[in-house]
Amino acid sequence: MTDDERAVIHYANHMESRHLIDAFLHHPPQGFTARISAHGVPLFSAPFDLLTTADEALRKKLRSWPGFRWWSRFLTIDTCFAGTTVSEYAPFPTHVRPDEMSHLLRKCAPEKKLVIVKDLPQNSPLLSAGDNNYSQALYNACIRQGFIGVEGQALAYVPLNFDDTDEYLSRLSRSRRRDIRRKLRSRDALRVEILTTGDARFSDEAWRKELYRLYLAVYAQSEIHFDLLTADFFSTLLTDAGSGGRMFLYWHGETLVGYNLCYQQHDKLIDKYIGLNYPLALEHHLYFVSWFVNLEYALENGLRFYVAGWTDPEVKASLGASFTLTRHLVWVRNPLLRRILNRFRHHFESDAHWHQEQTL
Repeated sequence: MTDDERAVIHYANHMESRHLIDAFLHHPPQGFTARISAHGVPLFSAPFDLLTTADEALRKKLRSWPGFRWWSRFLTIDTCFAGTTVSEYAPFPTHVRPDEMSHLLRKCAPEKKLVIVKDLPQNSPLLSAGDNNYSQALYNACIRQGFIGVEGQALAYVPLNFDDTDEYLSRLSRSRRRDIRRKLRSRDALRVEILTTGDARFSDEAWRKELYRLYLAVYAQSEIHFDLLTADFFSTLLTDAGSGGRMFLYWHGETLVGYNLCYQQHDKLIDKYIGLNYPLALEHHLYFVSWFVNLEYALENGLRFYVAGWTDPEVKASLGASFTLTRHLVWVRNPLLRRILNRFRHHFESDAHWHQEQTL
């Protein structure tokens, strides 16, 4: 299926510009292969370490078992994923009924030991009722097919139901307000610049390489290493004028301290990628400064939601974010391995456990 053919398909759960998924399909993460199915479902294959999203208790227990360094390599399994790593939710073509889709997903990669449907929404406030109903019906159909349901990550978002950031801050505790206001003083030393993707300045290959280097710096210090996006992928995004991308750049004098690449789509500002110049970004509290710059931009442009991504839920909660959970569906071809993973699945649901604790 070509990009033009896919462009006329209506997808459930699709918040971003199609340009992002096009770039993912043409320039998948390092070591991944990506394709579009005959029915329009984006698929990718990658070696998947089963401990990537496991909780620390399970990791510690397994590391203590004899011979872990030798047999742990068997925990990395060549896996087919339905969805992408660049969309908040897995997009599905609505012309395919959920029960039919469940059969197609089970058979989409017969040569793979695992098939994972990633990031299926759970009654998301960011989606329409139709999208949520499709996802629930697909989840139910896949469970009937023998898929294992696993609670997924917590997607952070802010409903823009306030007039300004002062009102937003007033909803936080006194101690949080004081801490955030102290960190926001760093903004006085920074110059904020906003460029749209496709701007002529992104034609400078050397500058694109510098922006990619700052992305790699963030990737290197993250706890989870799964999808390493490529320089070609970033170049495609930065030079694409039709994608709705907004690059928020933070300068200290002539030095780039960091950036956020966001996408303005319909009523949402979706925060996608960050690049940081360490240690300057930490010294200027750029994580906190950029959060409020993004909120201000979204308010000024009449948007309804700021969507802040999956990472660092504890920090985002302290900044006032709300959360909506996802689910994954796992088809395990080997019946014995299926029983084992089903028994231990609660060890892969740390975000759901954290979210439950926050709401008690």
